[in-house]
Amino acid sequence: MKLKRIEDQVVVVCGASSGMGREAAIEFAKAGAKVVASARSQEGLGSLCVEIGHFGGEVFATVADVSDYDQVKSIAQKAIDIYGRIDTWVQFAGTALYAPFRETTPEEFKRIVDVNLLGAAYAAMVALPHLSKQGGALIEISSVEAEVGTPYLSAYAASKHGVKGFLDVLRMELKHENVPVSVTNIMPSGINTPFFNHARTKLGVKPMPVRPVYQPETVVHAVLHAAQHPTEDLIVGGGGSFFVWAKRVMPRVTEAFLLRTGFKGQRTAEPKQAQTPDEGLFQPGTADTRIHGDFDSTSRSTSTYTWLQMHRGIKRTLSGALLAGAATALVLSQKRER
Repeated sequence: MKLKRIEDQVVVVCGASSGMGREAAIEFAKAGAKVVASARSQEGLGSLCVEIGHFGGEVFATVADVSDYDQVKSIAQKAIDIYGRIDTWVQFAGTALYAPFRETTPEEFKRIVDVNLLGAAYAAMVALPHLSKQGGALIEISSVEAEVGTPYLSAYAASKHGVKGFLDVLRMELKHENVPVSVTNIMPSGINTPFFNHARTKLGVKPMPVRPVYQPETVVHAVLHAAQHPTEDLIVGGGGSFFVWAKRVMPRVTEAFLLRTGFKGQRTAEPKQAQTPDEGLFQPGTADTRIHGDFDSTSRSTSTYTWLQMHRGIKRTLSGALLAGAATALVLSQKRER
């Protein structure tokens, strides 16, 4: 399967008003793509269009809530009406609640599943008929939570596990039918975005990502890579990769570690009550058009692990060299023993 160069693409970015989605829309436009940006915040989208316009990029913005199928369908229709096709669809839109499960209401749990899981499924349903016509990329941003759940995030983890499950099945079905669509599940580690300011919390304090934390650009680099190179699962951040590996190989040890660190490690010292004007769970909050969140001082700007994932030839060469070195060392040690 061959994907177009970014400068030849029409790209839909959902969740584009702030954070990773905003940065992705800007970088796609800088690379020459025609961008259709969507989010719930009219104000956030307006400032995005102004920013992209300043450097001569091409963008069209449309307000939509991804939990509503008809609104998601309207995003695709507007892209077709304006540009005639869709080459890449990137789904960033998401929300969360930080609270013990026993303090989570049915309405809150449902809302998170509606946005994170159903929104991702609606995007795939809407995008696939258009992507299938000439080939393209469906890129969903889930989370390391798709494999390793952490305390206080029961609904979020459930929704992200669901995203991974349906993408795994979708990918197999498309391969079986020889449909030329690349399906990518990008699973970020903790990322420094305003997400933690927007998330509803019942912890009494503003939440924070589990360390190590990475900057949004690390995820956006992975997205732009997947838009041009067919990619399946891609974990952003070596820290997240370690947790996924440890969960698979040493589940009890991983759980014990999270019991010791997962509760305190997600709490800042900044007070925040459950009901605040800027929360964005059920409705758009106060516009926050930042890309970075409040954790610049502790965030990593690069990830060697992710870079290697995007350069698999080099990764295979390094792995081969390491295996060869290990084998040589073993042979030499046996000779010495003789």
